[in-house]
Amino acid sequence: MKTITRWEPFRGASALQDQVNRLFNDVLERTGEESSLSAWAPAVDIYETEHELVVKADLPEVDPKDLDIRVENNILTIRGERKFEKNVNQENYLRVERSYGSFARSFTLANTVNSEAIKADYQNGVLTLRIPKKEEAKPKQIKVNVATPAMAASAAGR
Repeated sequence: MKTITRWEPFRGASALQDQVNRLFNDVLERTGEESSLSAWAPAVDIYETEHELVVKADLPEVDPKDLDIRVENNILTIRGERKFEKNVNQENYLRVERSYGSFARSFTLANTVNSEAIKADYQNGVLTLRIPKKEEAKPKQIKVNVATPAMAASAAGR
């Protein structure tokens, strides 16, 4: 005679949840410079106007001397580093949520921009790159001539 066992679909779920919780707690409870100085990627906004492409990157407390901005093979790369303040004893910190260390962000540029004429400004912790468009890439307004009925009739009789 076969025994009937009751099927409990969530029997192992609590054990799995405990393992996931332990994993996250281990990661979050790590102390030392490695966890507080993790790699980061600054937030970037990119928008286009009629005459240029504009890239804005949030880089608070990044020394402009630590920035390296390059264009190679139509790829714009912004590199830099935000350094951790060494004048405050690390044991005095109660919470470290901001990321520190080196970063690099790369973006592919269209062939319609003039990468030779990029202008870079850094103000209030925001890096702004202005990349002008090439003349042939700018939109051109084409005027449409509208013929009046009298002009259309005279053109047809020619």
